[in-house]
Amino acid sequence: MTPQLRNRIIAAVTGGGGAVVIATAMLGGHDGLEGRRHVAYRDVVGVLTVCDGHTGADIIYGKRYSDAECDALLKADLQKVARLVEPAIKVKTTETQRAAIYSFSYNVGPYAFIGSTMLKKLNAGDPAGACGELKRWKYAGGKEWKGLITRREVENTVCTWGSESY
Repeated sequence: MTPQLRNRIIAAVTGGGGAVVIATAMLGGHDGLEGRRHVAYRDVVGVLTVCDGHTGADIIYGKRYSDAECDALLKADLQKVARLVEPAIKVKTTETQRAAIYSFSYNVGPYAFIGSTMLKKLNAGDPAGACGELKRWKYAGGKEWKGLITRREVENTVCTWGSESY
C-alpha cells in the first residue's frame, strides 16, 4: 500500500465517516485501488469501464469524465453495493471490515460476495478467516493478476485493522 493511500484510508477511518467513506478512500482517485481513468476502456476481461471501476450501460464511450463525475459514480456504486450486501451480513463487524467487504464486492460483484466462503466464515463468527479469504480472489479471466494480488492485500490489511486479538 502506498503511503498516500494509507494516509487517505487512515483519515477516512479517523474521520468517522463509516464504511462507504472508507471504501471510497480505498478506491477513488488516481492513487486508489481502481486507478482512476477519465475515458472509458475495456478492463482485463473486456468489460467497458470508466473512472474508478464503474461499469454499466450508462457509460458514454469516448467521453472524458470529470473528477466530480467520477466521484459521484463511485459514491453511488458503493451505496448500491452496501444496500445489496448488508442484509447478508448477520454478525457485528467493524467499519474497516465492512469497507473491505464493500471494496471487494464492488470489484467482484455483490452476488459473488453473497455466495462466498468469505461471507460464510464471517457469519460463522470467524472474521479473521473471512478476511483471509480475500487473498484467494486474485484471478480474472482464469489468469492471476498482480493488480488483484495488490488489491486483495490492501483489502485484507483494512479488513484486519484493529483486530489484534485475531
